[in-house]
Amino acid sequence: MRAQITVAAAGRAAITDLGRVRGPGMGLPVNGALDQYSARAANILVANHENAPLVEALAFDIAFVPSVDILIAATGARMTLTVGGAERPMWEPVPVMAGQEVRLSDMTGGMRTYVAVQGGFDVPDLLGSCAPDSVIEFGEHFADGAAIALNASTRAPVNPYFGMSLFNFDVAVPYFGETAVVDVTDGPDIAEFAGTADRLFRAPYLVTTRSNQIGLRLTGDLPERATEGEMISRGVPVGAVEVPPGDELLVLHRGRGVTAGYPVLAVVTSTSLDTLGQARPETAVTFRHVSLEHAARDARAWRERLDQLRDRVATVFSCLGVEPCSAHAPTGRGTA
Repeated sequence: MRAQITVAAAGRAAITDLGRVRGPGMGLPVNGALDQYSARAANILVANHENAPLVEALAFDIAFVPSVDILIAATGARMTLTVGGAERPMWEPVPVMAGQEVRLSDMTGGMRTYVAVQGGFDVPDLLGSCAPDSVIEFGEHFADGAAIALNASTRAPVNPYFGMSLFNFDVAVPYFGETAVVDVTDGPDIAEFAGTADRLFRAPYLVTTRSNQIGLRLTGDLPERATEGEMISRGVPVGAVEVPPGDELLVLHRGRGVTAGYPVLAVVTSTSLDTLGQARPETAVTFRHVSLEHAARDARAWRERLDQLRDRVATVFSCLGVEPCSAHAPTGRGTA
């Protein structure tokens, strides 16, 4: 029998990774984890490759039972993590014995929680990624009673010292709350909003319930176009802040189409995209203008924090005699 997990409570969860980088060239969205920092950290904490498939749970409780001993790490939005009924810490490696139920419940901040399993999941991929795509109906979603295969490199038994908070991994845990500060750089069409572009920075906007992985819709004091001409559809980046006709601001996220025809006032920085990935409805979003140089510095600091975490994890694993998986790129049952 293959190593697997059996889903006991599906919630709204799926198996994903960092996204389909080849997708836009083929007309497909990049998709993947909306909070890239938390997803990468989860995989690093169990010594996986950062792009290994992992669980992304959206808002609702989930539970599963492994058929073999596994090592997991849960990151992202705050939830109560229990293993076999006993509470365990998030943002740390946690051992789970075969037959024990892993449950994540009562999300209290943020929108998405990530669960990595050492060795990862063995799921189909498309163009090198297992990231779900709702438009083409691709992806491995949780369903009550479903069995999801674990990668053959999943190893047992796991070290019993994990999960006892004996080690200080010093993870930089992001803030997930009722407010969010989002950095943006100038968009290509900022001149279209002469005289009103600064409205973006005057007061917070509220995330609406119509938001999803394609884009976040926000209400507030909208900038106004100075012209009325039609915009020609063209390629748009993830993070584009569009001002369509109507009463909402639209921020495109990882599920966005590769082309659009609305004016782009600003572009969210790569690090602030993670913040938006955790913004739930009614979150108050304050936009902050930064330079391209500032955005690049933040991106380098983001990368350095993850690299330092990987070094600390490697040291702990080495001391415990646990072989890491970080040298192995993810593999799946490719479909394309």
